[in-house]
Amino acid sequence: MEIKKEVWGALPDGQEVILYTLKNASGASVRLSSLGAGIVSINVPDRDGRLADVVLGYNRPEDYLADGPCAGKIPGRYANRIAKGKFSLDGKEYTLPVNNGPNHLHGGPDGFQNKVWESRIEGEAVEFMYFSEDGEAGYPGNLKVVAHYEWSEDNELKLSMTAETDAPTVINLTNHVYFNLNAEGDILGHRLELNASEYLPTDETLIPTGESAPVAGTPMDFSEAKPIGRDIKADFPALKYGKGYDNCWLIDGAMPGQISSAAELYAPESGRFLEVLTTQPAVQVYTGNWLAGSPTGKHGRSYKDYEAVAIECQHCPDSPNRPDFPTTVLRPGEVFEEAIIWVFRTR
Repeated sequence: MEIKKEVWGALPDGQEVILYTLKNASGASVRLSSLGAGIVSINVPDRDGRLADVVLGYNRPEDYLADGPCAGKIPGRYANRIAKGKFSLDGKEYTLPVNNGPNHLHGGPDGFQNKVWESRIEGEAVEFMYFSEDGEAGYPGNLKVVAHYEWSEDNELKLSMTAETDAPTVINLTNHVYFNLNAEGDILGHRLELNASEYLPTDETLIPTGESAPVAGTPMDFSEAKPIGRDIKADFPALKYGKGYDNCWLIDGAMPGQISSAAELYAPESGRFLEVLTTQPAVQVYTGNWLAGSPTGKHGRSYKDYEAVAIECQHCPDSPNRPDFPTTVLRPGEVFEEAIIWVFRTR
């Protein structure tokens, strides 16, 4: 494995952003950035062996700072939404910044995705570390987070995320990478399959109502592969609230610490196929419904709506306010440890 480290550029405050390129023997490669511990590019072959970059992103590091799409980065301390920016833990209420309608999203405007993480090459992997101080964005506890990326000779990218705290807190980590397996154009013809027979209905602000619902007989059913665009304009509450898919599905058979398949994505045009595996209990699928107006992308223009899809393995949104959801509480002496694996193939 060839790993190259370079200074990519600097942010307005002068902080350097480091770029890592991991390239395997076949020439397939991944680029990672110290801003948000982010995935900048993934170059993998189509069915004819032609390499192309299959993730959404920008050419300049400064464009990743506070970008609306949160492209390729690790949001935190809590990925996804917390209702009204409030939660209680051990009898104390905490208030977080509200930055998504009435709710807190992705750790707020100064979340982990907008921080420059410490970074290093660790053997044949790249590792990022961020230290979140007690009270940052309203969260309790000093929290140390490590993101460890490995790229294989078989075009598999593995992300391991660990965290420890010195006081009880809540945590939910994912990577917000967006995929377009054709490299450009919309993703409405991509075929998506989810290992999920239930999803979480939400209110109009995309906060779960509390109960899960079966996908069977609804536009939310991806238990068998179907084009993303088939039902995306259906007259269905979830799709109207988000202008497309922006919902959480519960992974069938998910067990803490066990890797299970979450999703499969296939682009018939290019033949590229992606399997997403994870230890996490749920997956948020966001079909890029609000990409218009994003920073200038890799093709020299802003992205358009539905030009990429995010498949975010994570815990459930608003879990700190939902004791019946899998817990997101982390206490001193415990280790948060989750993994996501992206496996690229062709058909």
